[in-house]
Amino acid sequence: MKVIKLGGSLLHPNRLLNCLDYIEQHDQHVPMVIVPGGGVFADQVRHAQQQWQFDDVAAHQMAILAMQQMALLFNGLKPSFKIANSIAEIQLHLVAHHRIIWSPAIAELNNAGIAASWGVTSDSLSAWLAQVLLTDELVLVKSAQIPKDYSLQELAQLAVLDSAFCNFVRNVTYKISVVNYQQFSA
Repeated sequence: MKVIKLGGSLLHPNRLLNCLDYIEQHDQHVPMVIVPGGGVFADQVRHAQQQWQFDDVAAHQMAILAMQQMALLFNGLKPSFKIANSIAEIQLHLVAHHRIIWSPAIAELNNAGIAASWGVTSDSLSAWLAQVLLTDELVLVKSAQIPKDYSLQELAQLAVLDSAFCNFVRNVTYKISVVNYQQFSA
């Protein structure tokens, strides 16, 4: 099984659709769960927090809602993919061999003790999900160019990955790949 995180910055013309097409057409025998970034919806949360100065708990919950909005957008582009809001719902869809878009439930993340911080983005949430689902591989698809041979720590220092990501993957056994969208959908 693979967990594939599609960064919110992929909303550029053709990037997102090319990635979703690739997921739809390749490795059809491999179960896949897609984790959406928050994209422009999360950017609006950042802007609103700066303007209104509300706390990180509210901002984190609003950013999760941004991921939910992106999940709906993905599903609008690929109606055959199934949206799942919880781990249990993902597991049900996996049995049926569907392509799944995770629309994370705030309560489930709160119950898991996920910190409410801008240091924890969909990058870290995809790592958490991959661990919970006992996946074989986590692929993070980015718009940024990914320097060859950089470690995950170096990618976090460059802000290609969020600052909490390395803590989430410290003892995982699954394979981790961070790729540019052109490498992914080629």
